[in-house]
Amino acid sequence: MRAWLVLVPVVLITLVGIPFQWASVKLKLPTRRIIPVLYHRVVLALVGVRVTVVGAPSPARPLLIVSNHVSWLDIPVLGSRLPLCFVAKSEVAGWPGVGLLARLQRTIFVDRTSRSATGKVAGEMAERMNGGDPVVLFAEGTSSDGNRVLPFRSALVGAARHSMGEDATIQPLAIAYVGQGGIPLGRPRRPRLAWYGDMDLAPHLLDVLRRGAVDVELHFGTPLPAGNRKAAALHAETAARTMLAGALTGRSG
Repeated sequence: MRAWLVLVPVVLITLVGIPFQWASVKLKLPTRRIIPVLYHRVVLALVGVRVTVVGAPSPARPLLIVSNHVSWLDIPVLGSRLPLCFVAKSEVAGWPGVGLLARLQRTIFVDRTSRSATGKVAGEMAERMNGGDPVVLFAEGTSSDGNRVLPFRSALVGAARHSMGEDATIQPLAIAYVGQGGIPLGRPRRPRLAWYGDMDLAPHLLDVLRRGAVDVELHFGTPLPAGNRKAAALHAETAARTMLAGALTGRSG
Protein backbone atom coordinates (compact mmCIF):
# COMPACT_ATOMS: atom_id res chain seq x y z
CA MET A 1 0.00 0.00 0.00
CA ARG A 2 2.77 2.44 0.90
CA ALA A 3 4.41 1.97 -2.51
CA TRP A 4 1.27 3.12 -4.31
CA LEU A 5 0.71 6.00 -1.89
CA VAL A 6 4.16 7.24 -2.89
CA LEU A 7 4.00 6.33 -6.56
CA VAL A 8 0.74 8.13 -7.35
CA PRO A 9 1.88 11.61 -6.21
CA VAL A 10 5.28 11.08 -7.85
CA VAL A 11 3.57 10.32 -11.16
CA LEU A 12 1.27 13.34 -10.82
CA ILE A 13 4.17 15.69 -10.04
CA THR A 14 6.09 14.25 -12.97
CA LEU A 15 3.21 14.81 -15.39
CA VAL A 16 2.78 18.38 -14.19
CA GLY A 17 6.50 19.14 -14.42
CA ILE A 18 7.21 17.61 -17.84
CA PRO A 19 5.74 20.43 -19.99
CA PHE A 20 7.48 23.13 -17.94
CA GLN A 21 10.86 21.41 -18.19
CA TRP A 22 10.35 20.61 -21.87
CA ALA A 23 9.71 24.29 -22.61
CA SER A 24 12.66 25.34 -20.46
CA VAL A 25 15.03 23.00 -22.31
CA LYS A 26 13.61 23.91 -25.73
CA LEU A 27 13.94 27.65 -25.10
CA LYS A 28 17.19 27.31 -23.09
CA LEU A 29 15.68 29.12 -20.12
CA PRO A 30 17.48 29.31 -16.74
CA THR A 31 14.67 27.20 -15.29
CA ARG A 32 16.02 24.17 -17.19
CA ARG A 33 18.59 23.91 -14.40
CA ILE A 34 16.28 24.77 -11.49
CA ILE A 35 13.25 22.58 -12.20
CA PRO A 36 15.12 19.22 -12.03
CA VAL A 37 16.64 20.11 -8.65
CA LEU A 38 13.24 20.97 -7.19
CA TYR A 39 11.67 17.89 -8.77
CA HIS A 40 14.26 15.51 -7.35
CA ARG A 41 13.94 17.06 -3.89
CA VAL A 42 10.18 16.55 -3.89
CA VAL A 43 10.59 12.95 -5.11
CA LEU A 44 13.12 12.17 -2.37
CA ALA A 45 10.83 13.68 0.27
CA LEU A 46 7.93 11.53 -0.92
CA VAL A 47 10.01 8.34 -1.09
CA GLY A 48 11.63 9.04 2.28
CA VAL A 49 15.27 9.47 1.30
CA ARG A 50 17.56 11.54 3.51
CA VAL A 51 20.78 12.81 1.95
CA THR A 52 23.87 13.78 3.93
CA VAL A 53 26.61 15.63 2.07
CA VAL A 54 30.22 15.33 3.21
CA GLY A 55 32.51 17.87 1.57
CA ALA A 56 31.11 19.95 -1.26
CA PRO A 57 30.97 20.07 -5.04
CA SER A 58 33.87 22.08 -6.40
CA PRO A 59 32.91 25.62 -7.48
CA ALA A 60 35.44 25.35 -10.32
CA ARG A 61 34.21 25.20 -13.89
CA PRO A 62 34.35 23.24 -16.12
CA LEU A 63 33.71 20.40 -13.69
CA LEU A 64 33.55 16.64 -14.26
CA ILE A 65 32.28 14.64 -11.27
CA VAL A 66 33.50 11.04 -11.41
CA SER A 67 31.44 8.70 -9.25
CA ASN A 68 30.62 5.12 -8.34
CA HIS A 69 27.14 3.90 -9.28
CA VAL A 70 24.79 1.87 -7.08
CA SER A 71 21.15 2.38 -8.04
CA TRP A 72 18.58 4.35 -10.04
CA LEU A 73 18.25 6.26 -6.77
CA ASP A 74 21.64 7.84 -7.50
CA ILE A 75 19.98 10.09 -10.08
CA PRO A 76 17.48 11.86 -7.79
CA VAL A 77 19.97 11.84 -4.91
CA LEU A 78 22.60 13.69 -6.95
CA GLY A 79 20.08 15.71 -8.94
CA SER A 80 18.60 17.11 -5.73
CA ARG A 81 21.88 18.71 -4.69
CA LEU A 82 22.79 20.95 -7.64
CA PRO A 83 22.05 21.49 -11.34
CA LEU A 84 24.00 18.94 -13.37
CA CYS A 85 23.94 16.57 -16.34
CA PHE A 86 24.52 12.83 -16.42
CA VAL A 87 26.23 10.49 -18.87
CA ALA A 88 24.20 7.31 -19.50
CA LYS A 89 24.30 4.33 -21.81
CA SER A 90 22.34 4.83 -25.03
CA GLU A 91 19.83 2.09 -24.12
CA VAL A 92 18.38 4.35 -21.42
CA ALA A 93 17.09 6.73 -24.08
CA GLY A 94 14.69 4.02 -25.29
CA TRP A 95 13.28 3.03 -21.90
CA PRO A 96 9.58 3.98 -21.60
CA GLY A 97 9.16 7.03 -19.41
CA VAL A 98 12.71 6.90 -18.09
CA GLY A 99 14.15 7.90 -21.47
CA LEU A 100 11.99 11.02 -21.59
CA LEU A 101 12.96 12.03 -18.07
CA ALA A 102 16.62 11.48 -18.91
CA ARG A 103 16.34 13.76 -21.94
CA LEU A 104 14.64 16.45 -19.87
CA GLN A 105 17.55 16.15 -17.42
CA ARG A 106 19.74 16.88 -20.49
CA THR A 107 21.48 13.53 -20.17
CA ILE A 108 24.33 12.72 -22.56
CA PHE A 109 23.92 9.26 -24.09
CA VAL A 110 26.88 7.08 -25.06
CA ASP A 111 26.82 4.02 -27.29
CA ARG A 112 29.24 1.67 -25.57
CA THR A 113 29.31 -0.66 -28.56
CA SER A 114 30.76 2.00 -30.86
CA ARG A 115 34.45 2.82 -30.63
CA SER A 116 33.92 6.05 -32.53
CA ALA A 117 31.32 7.29 -30.03
CA THR A 118 33.84 8.32 -27.39
CA GLY A 119 34.98 11.46 -29.18
CA LYS A 120 31.43 12.60 -29.92
CA VAL A 121 30.30 12.05 -26.34
CA ALA A 122 33.39 13.79 -24.98
CA GLY A 123 32.58 16.78 -27.17
CA GLU A 124 29.02 16.91 -25.79
CA MET A 125 30.35 16.64 -22.24
CA ALA A 126 32.81 19.47 -22.86
CA GLU A 127 30.07 21.64 -24.36
CA ARG A 128 27.87 21.21 -21.28
CA MET A 129 30.72 21.78 -18.86
CA ASN A 130 32.05 24.79 -20.69
CA GLY A 131 28.50 26.15 -20.52
CA GLY A 132 28.65 25.95 -16.71
CA ASP A 133 26.95 22.59 -16.11
CA PRO A 134 28.81 20.01 -14.02
CA VAL A 135 28.65 16.58 -15.66
CA VAL A 136 28.41 13.34 -13.65
CA LEU A 137 30.18 10.32 -15.09
CA PHE A 138 29.53 6.92 -13.49
CA ALA A 139 33.00 5.76 -14.35
CA GLU A 140 32.52 2.07 -13.52
CA GLY A 141 30.35 1.75 -16.62
CA THR A 142 27.75 -0.19 -14.62
CA SER A 143 26.25 -0.32 -11.13
CA SER A 144 27.47 -2.38 -8.18
CA ASP A 145 25.99 -3.92 -5.04
CA GLY A 146 26.87 -0.80 -3.02
CA ASN A 147 29.54 -2.53 -0.94
CA ARG A 148 32.45 -1.82 -3.28
CA VAL A 149 33.78 0.37 -6.07
CA LEU A 150 34.42 -1.35 -9.38
CA PRO A 151 37.39 -0.36 -11.59
CA PHE A 152 36.89 3.02 -13.28
CA ARG A 153 37.07 3.09 -17.08
CA SER A 154 39.53 5.67 -18.30
CA ALA A 155 38.33 6.28 -21.88
CA LEU A 156 35.62 8.87 -21.24
CA VAL A 157 37.54 10.44 -18.35
CA GLY A 158 40.51 11.06 -20.59
CA ALA A 159 38.52 12.12 -23.63
CA ALA A 160 36.45 14.59 -21.63
CA ARG A 161 39.53 16.03 -19.97
CA HIS A 162 41.22 16.44 -23.36
CA SER A 163 38.15 18.16 -24.80
CA MET A 164 37.85 20.50 -21.81
CA GLY A 165 41.50 21.52 -21.73
CA GLU A 166 43.97 21.85 -18.89
CA ASP A 167 41.71 24.19 -16.87
CA ALA A 168 39.14 21.45 -16.30
CA THR A 169 38.54 20.04 -12.84
CA ILE A 170 37.81 16.38 -12.08
CA GLN A 171 36.27 15.66 -8.69
CA PRO A 172 35.81 12.15 -7.27
CA LEU A 173 32.55 11.28 -5.54
CA ALA A 174 31.43 8.30 -3.47
CA ILE A 175 27.74 7.42 -3.09
CA ALA A 176 27.13 5.37 0.06
CA TYR A 177 23.80 3.88 1.15
CA VAL A 178 24.25 3.64 4.90
CA GLY A 179 20.85 3.02 6.49
CA GLN A 180 17.18 2.18 6.09
CA GLY A 181 14.37 2.59 8.58
CA GLY A 182 16.80 4.16 11.03
CA ILE A 183 18.93 1.00 11.12
CA PRO A 184 22.47 0.92 9.69
CA LEU A 185 22.80 -1.22 6.58
CA GLY A 186 25.34 -3.99 6.85
CA ARG A 187 27.04 -5.74 3.96
CA PRO A 188 24.29 -8.40 3.56
CA ARG A 189 21.39 -5.89 3.49
CA ARG A 190 22.93 -3.11 1.39
CA PRO A 191 22.38 -4.87 -1.96
CA ARG A 192 18.62 -4.61 -1.35
CA LEU A 193 18.91 -0.91 -2.21
CA ALA A 194 21.32 -1.48 -5.07
CA TRP A 195 20.01 -1.96 -8.59
CA TYR A 196 22.56 -3.96 -10.52
CA GLY A 197 23.14 -7.01 -12.65
CA ASP A 198 20.00 -8.33 -14.36
CA MET A 199 17.49 -6.85 -11.90
CA ASP A 200 14.20 -5.64 -13.38
CA LEU A 201 13.57 -1.97 -12.68
CA ALA A 202 9.85 -2.03 -11.81
CA PRO A 203 9.94 -4.61 -8.97
CA HIS A 204 13.03 -2.99 -7.46
CA LEU A 205 11.47 0.48 -7.66
CA LEU A 206 8.26 -0.68 -5.97
CA ASP A 207 10.24 -2.43 -3.23
CA VAL A 208 12.22 0.73 -2.46
CA LEU A 209 9.02 2.80 -2.44
CA ARG A 210 7.39 0.28 -0.11
CA ARG A 211 10.24 0.34 2.40
CA GLY A 212 11.36 3.99 2.17
CA ALA A 213 13.35 5.67 4.98
CA VAL A 214 16.66 5.48 3.12
CA ASP A 215 19.81 7.19 4.40
CA VAL A 216 22.47 7.97 1.80
CA GLU A 217 25.73 9.89 2.01
CA LEU A 218 27.47 11.81 -0.76
CA HIS A 219 31.20 12.16 -0.19
CA PHE A 220 32.85 14.76 -2.41
CA GLY A 221 36.60 14.33 -2.65
CA THR A 222 39.46 16.70 -3.32
CA PRO A 223 39.66 17.81 -6.96
CA LEU A 224 42.27 15.88 -8.89
CA PRO A 225 45.60 17.16 -10.20
CA ALA A 226 46.37 17.17 -13.91
CA GLY A 227 47.51 13.88 -15.42
CA ASN A 228 46.96 11.45 -18.25
CA ARG A 229 43.64 9.65 -18.58
CA LYS A 230 44.71 6.44 -16.87
CA ALA A 231 46.29 8.30 -13.97
CA ALA A 232 43.22 10.53 -13.56
CA ALA A 233 40.83 7.55 -13.63
CA LEU A 234 42.96 5.57 -11.18
CA HIS A 235 43.28 8.55 -8.84
CA ALA A 236 39.49 9.08 -8.89
CA GLU A 237 38.85 5.37 -8.37
CA THR A 238 41.19 5.19 -5.39
CA ALA A 239 39.64 8.29 -3.82
CA ALA A 240 36.08 7.00 -4.32
CA ARG A 241 36.99 3.59 -2.89
CA THR A 242 38.58 5.18 0.18
CA MET A 243 35.61 7.48 0.77
CA LEU A 244 33.10 4.66 0.33
CA ALA A 245 34.96 2.42 2.77
CA GLY A 246 35.03 5.25 5.32
CA ALA A 247 31.32 5.91 4.91
CA LEU A 248 30.30 2.25 5.24
CA THR A 249 32.44 1.70 8.33
CA GLY A 250 31.57 5.02 9.97
CA ARG A 251 35.16 6.18 9.85
CA SER A 252 34.84 8.99 7.34
CA GLY A 253 35.71 12.58 8.00
